[in-house]
Amino acid sequence: MSTFKQFFQGTTLMQKGRSYDLGKMNLSQLWAAYLTYPTILLYFALIIGTAILSLYLRHSWWGVLIPIPVIVAVYPTAWYIIHRYILHGRWFYRNPITASMWKRIHFDHHQDPHLLEVLFGSPLNTVPTMMVITMPIGWLIGGWGGAFSALSTALVMTCIYEFFHCIQHLAYKPRWQWVVYIKQLHVLHHFHDEDGNYGITNYLPDRLMGTFYRAAKERPRSPYVFNLGYTVEEAERYPWVMRRTGAPPRDRPDPARAPKNEELSKSA
Repeated sequence: MSTFKQFFQGTTLMQKGRSYDLGKMNLSQLWAAYLTYPTILLYFALIIGTAILSLYLRHSWWGVLIPIPVIVAVYPTAWYIIHRYILHGRWFYRNPITASMWKRIHFDHHQDPHLLEVLFGSPLNTVPTMMVITMPIGWLIGGWGGAFSALSTALVMTCIYEFFHCIQHLAYKPRWQWVVYIKQLHVLHHFHDEDGNYGITNYLPDRLMGTFYRAAKERPRSPYVFNLGYTVEEAERYPWVMRRTGAPPRDRPDPARAPKNEELSKSA
């Protein structure tokens, strides 16, 4: 079998319907799955399309170049706000209209952090969100050329975020110390206390907002780290997520998939 075929064997484009478990994948398998995953391929296409539009509609080179560093600076804060106040907000599951969206965009990911198909957000939610956040900023700087430049930058950053997000849940020990650092912080978010370490690659907003912590010993374990507050009691009052799931919410991970205590006790 050729190297090319081996690389793509078993990926989303060759075996549709397969569930990808990051807890059982190595780095090569992640690359293969990531580069063929429909959501990522869509982002790649949108990056090219928005970059072309930004150049076509530009009034000046500065109008399309300045939005790039601006969005790079703004994006981590925007992600922090969305992650902390929307994805971890409880009002979403208490409304039958938004319950299904909340289940898809974050509850399923915390119930099983290793599943690739619920790690990536739905483009129906992510792309409009990126447009609303970034395009007005770019438009103020450089008109429509700047608006599409800003959106293109956000899409690139999202692809980077999503790849490192996969790494953080991968059964893989990174060699790069910075990746070890962000992986440890994200493991704490998923398995110790969800009310902290909201960043993916940038934890400066966490530091500024007082939600940053390096090790499990710095705070008690949250009883809601796995269900985000959607307990069995809450599910009885607000049953829409549970109906979609087909089972009551779980309040702890499979022991075989949870990190060891000594891993959580290490300081990042």
